[in-house]
Amino acid sequence: MAELNPVEQLVVKALEEMGATKDSSIKTADDITKKCNRPKGLVTNTLVSLTQKGVIKRVAREKAAGYYLVKQ
Repeated sequence: MAELNPVEQLVVKALEEMGATKDSSIKTADDITKKCNRPKGLVTNTLVSLTQKGVIKRVAREKAAGYYLVKQ
């Protein structure tokens, strides 16, 4: 897995704790922001970075996109 900065590690840990490990249990950016207790902009940018690194997957939905961890 690519090296993760502290905020990326925090987001990955939050997704693990919320059980977002498969596409049937995705979490929104708002869910992750609340769990991490960090500014939404920071979390959103981190989600984009983690998606580019292949650590998480983004699922486009009608209202809000969802995210889940990819098995490494």
